[in-house]
Parts: sequence; C-alpha cells; structure tokens
Amino acid sequence: MAHLSAIGSPLQQVAGPFIISAGLGALIGLVRQWAWQQEHAQEAEYAGVRTFTIWAVLGCATALMSERFGVAVLPVALAGLCLYLIAARVRSQPEKAEGYTTFAVMMETFFLGALVQIGERSVAVMLAAGTMVLLGSKRPISRWTRKFTSSDMFNVLQFVAITGVVLPLVPNKGYGPFAALNPYDTWLMVVIMAGVGFAGYVLVRLFGPQAGFALAGLVGGLASSTATTLSFSRRSRETPDLSPLCTLAVILACDVMLVRVAVMVGTISPELLGKAAAPLAILLAPGTLLAAWGWWHTRKHPGASPPSEIPNPLGLFTAIRFAALYALIKFLVKAAVELQWTTAILPLAALSGLTDMDAIALTLARSVTEHAVPVPVAVQGIIIAAISNSVLKGVLAASLGSPALRWKVLAVMALTTVAGGAALIFL
Repeated sequence: MAHLSAIGSPLQQVAGPFIISAGLGALIGLVRQWAWQQEHAQEAEYAGVRTFTIWAVLGCATALMSERFGVAVLPVALAGLCLYLIAARVRSQPEKAEGYTTFAVMMETFFLGALVQIGERSVAVMLAAGTMVLLGSKRPISRWTRKFTSSDMFNVLQFVAITGVVLPLVPNKGYGPFAALNPYDTWLMVVIMAGVGFAGYVLVRLFGPQAGFALAGLVGGLASSTATTLSFSRRSRETPDLSPLCTLAVILACDVMLVRVAVMVGTISPELLGKAAAPLAILLAPGTLLAAWGWWHTRKHPGASPPSEIPNPLGLFTAIRFAALYALIKFLVKAAVELQWTTAILPLAALSGLTDMDAIALTLARSVTEHAVPVPVAVQGIIIAAISNSVLKGVLAASLGSPALRWKVLAVMALTTVAGGAALIFL
C-alpha cells in the first residue's frame, strides 16, 4: 500500500495541472462555440470545445517540458504554434477563416495551460473567467456600442486623459502657503469624482431614457444629483401628470448622492467612513422610506419616459472647475488647521455643501488621512455639508417643480435636515 501511495502521489502532481487546464480550455471552447453558433447558425468547424481543450493541455505540457528540459522549449513551441495559426488562416477560404478573436483566445488558452503548470492557478482561473464573459458578451457589447455617439466617444477619451495621461504627469508635492496645494492630490480627487459620475452617465447612455424614472434617478444621482433635480423638476412642471414619477427620480438621486459620497470617503479614509456610516444612514432614512412608498404608487405608469438631458460629468470644464473648487477648499481647511481655527471648518462645510458635496467630503477624508483634521470634526463637516446640500435641492424643487413634486421633495429634504440635526446632536 505504501508503495502504491508513493506511485500515486507523483502521478497526481503531474495529472492535476492537466485536468485543470483541460477543464478551463473546455469551458472557454464551450462559450466560444456557442457564441459562434449563435452568430452563424451552424456547427463550428474547428474552433470549439475540443480545440480549446487541446490548446490548454498543450500549453500545460509545454510548460512541463520547459521545466524538465530547459526554458527554451516554451518560446520555441509558441513560435511554431503561431506560424501554424498564421498559415491556417492564409490557406483558409475568407468565409471560413477564423477571426482575430479566435486567434487571440487560442493563444491565451495556450498560456492558461502554462500558467496552471507553473502554479499560477488562481491567475489562470481569473483570466479564463474574464475571457468567457467577454466571449459570451459579443452581442450585448455590439448593441451597447451602437448607442454611443461621437460626442460620447470624445468624452470617453477625456476620461482616459483625465485618468491615465494627466494624473501620472502632475507633481506629487505641496506648493503655496502651508504647502496646501498638491497637484497630484487634487487631480486624484478629480479622477475619483469623475469615475463615479462617468459610471452613472454610461448607464444612462446604455439603457436609454426608456429604462424608467427609477433607473434614471439612480444613475442620475451618480452623475449629478443637482442636475437630476433640475431636470426632473422642470419636467414635472411641463407635464404635471408625471409629477409622482419625477418625485421618485429626484428622491432616488438625492439618496444615491449620499451613497456615492460614502463610497468616495471610504476609498480615501476607511476610518472616517466607519464613523460617518451611521449618521449617513440616518440621513438616508427619510428619502429611502418615501422612495419605497413612491415606487409602490407609481407602478401604474410603466410607459412614462424620463428626460434624457442628464449631463455628462466628464467635460474638461467640469474637471477644471471641480479641481479648482477642491483646491480652494483644501487650502481653506489647511489654513484653518494651521492657524488653529478648527471651528471654521464647519461653516466652510455648510458653504461648500451649497455648491458641491463631493469636494468638501473628499477634502475632509484626505485631511483625516493626513491627521490634519480630527475624525469627529470631519464627520460633523460631512453631515453639515449634506444638510446644506439638502436645503439647496429643496429650494430648486420648490422654485422649478410642479406643486405635487414641490411639497413631497420639500418634505423629504426637511426630514433629512431634521435627521442630520439629530445625528449631529447624538454624535
């Protein structure tokens, strides 16, 4: 028995990677073959389950041979396989030739087998899962991309520039009085704010205005809760019959704004989020309860469509304006701390909340990580800014919305203000 066990153990060590590789290759091949059949309505000729299983096993075997006979085996085998694929494509008839996606996935499957053999099994599984998702999403991705205009693509390029071009180039050093102006820190906040807002904007563009008022309110809150409040308030006055749906969208946008702030604060300072989570939940309660009630009572209007003029939050002017506002608030907070005017932070939070909730929240979160502002003061500042922002939304709804929207939104904002005051008292 001991002798058999000694034989079985090396066998398991060799066979295990091949079994895993074959499984990953078979799954990728299954998704690829299914996607191909959905598109061509016929059987795949060679790029299916069997082919990808063999490719994964071949990659695993090649990596094993590289370990046993020298590292040159893997690149030589890879070069030979590439030449084979190129020759097969050249010799195939144009209508039967495999596409570039299949070529790339074959090569990746080969490498997945090699990764399994060298012990990077978690990486191989993760890459295989991502590949299967991409292969199976060809049609949805094609439908989505058709909905984007040239202006949308320009905005995508702006986001890439904001994130991947500008951020690495700006200096990470403090300038000016109190060394309060750090260009890298300021632009990092722009990236965080723009990324969250861009996610909401993309959802609006993908699902379109027919997705419903609730969805528009949710993603509108990600993009710009103030703009969403303005848009739906005007719509309620133009079409009073839609006031219940517009009210639901405004309330959801305001709630999502608080969740968005919590996510951004947690990204910068988990400690601050831990202390601010309960007060923010109290602020969310009135809007959440009324939104649930509104959802229940607006199900009778499934065909209504929301306004589609929710703005893209990624314009260059928007980014520069936010950067300037963030830098100004950061300077004022830094000056208040350096001059021991800590009590001035709270009035500053109230003033900032009237213009932009994100800037003061991110400033306070960064200040907490730098030990410039105590956590309790930062929590108070975020709550005061949220109260101030609620007052602004109430004023916008009262001045621009229909009577039905006006009183409901004012009621929610008043209850939110009271809840914020109670949170401040019991901190």
